[in-house]
Amino acid sequence: MKSVANKNILEIKPYVPGRPIEEVQRELGLDDVIKLASNESPYGPSPKVLKAIAQAAKNINRYPDGNCFYLRRTLAKKLKAAEEQIVFGNGSDEIILLALRAFAREGDEVIIAQPSFLMYEIAAKISGAKPILIPLKNFRYDLTAMKQAVTDKTKIIFIGNPDNPAGTYVTQSQVEDFLKDLRGNILVFFDEAYFEFVRKNDYPDTMGLLKRYKNIIITRTFSKMYGLAGLRVGYGVADKELIDILNRIREPFNVNSLAQAAALACLNDKGYYRQVAQRIEKERQYLCQSFKKMGVRFVATVTNFLLLEVDQGGSQIAGKLLKRGVIVRDMSFWGLNNFIRVTIGTRKENQKFIKALRGIL
Repeated sequence: MKSVANKNILEIKPYVPGRPIEEVQRELGLDDVIKLASNESPYGPSPKVLKAIAQAAKNINRYPDGNCFYLRRTLAKKLKAAEEQIVFGNGSDEIILLALRAFAREGDEVIIAQPSFLMYEIAAKISGAKPILIPLKNFRYDLTAMKQAVTDKTKIIFIGNPDNPAGTYVTQSQVEDFLKDLRGNILVFFDEAYFEFVRKNDYPDTMGLLKRYKNIIITRTFSKMYGLAGLRVGYGVADKELIDILNRIREPFNVNSLAQAAALACLNDKGYYRQVAQRIEKERQYLCQSFKKMGVRFVATVTNFLLLEVDQGGSQIAGKLLKRGVIVRDMSFWGLNNFIRVTIGTRKENQKFIKALRGIL
């Protein structure tokens, strides 16, 4: 069937997700396995969220609300945005795909940092657009170079902020300078999947920028801080006209009823997630201090993960850690052959990882 498949699809390298704990236990015969590979929350959702899921489960014989009415209303109030400015997705990944489907076609160009979230490039190739890859500069977005790469064919520019896999961010002033004098018919896509973890005063107020720029979209997710990775729910915020276009091509029931109920409960349980943020911050400091003591080089991060440089090679170190029951991300797929990425876990998980890494190094 390859002969009749879209040629753009055949050129795509499939996204490879982190390995599940159960698979590693089964393959290696290990009882104690921890997963620090996919930037998931180690704490999971709050008891209130689990209660909301159980309640919603009673009605899963019915289709979900295709408009996410209650979630939309609550989120709009939280963001101080109009309800018509929000689109929901099966994770924020889906909104990336929707944006490419709506605004890019064969021959267009999409500007992406390298390395960055792999779905930007995959989605661009699916649409037939040409990815223009701009290398990171000291593990940070080079917005100057990205702006210089703009041509008449440029349709979308992706800015992961904070970025995955580097964990770094661009500032308010950098974003302001970037948007100044940029063509208004270029969609600037701010992927803020990790913004809840940021504790920096100069982090951009993109919601404020929406009042001045009609060509930007901001996406966020409930998969990271809120611990709903298994339910897949994210959202995008933009000008009403832009959102209307995305809603025209969105699947009618793309966010399931359990995900909607869980996300709504997350928004109504600020205290629990404030504690989660504090725990992640504390564990981030613990890991960074441990790496410094071990002489392991790492990229300063504002997220719930860290990018580590390992002289023995990322694939080799990741493989040895796997045999010790620790799943981390080998970054060679991103072109970072001497790096691994590790998600910040609980103190017990982090101690197990540090002990295993120290034993290997």
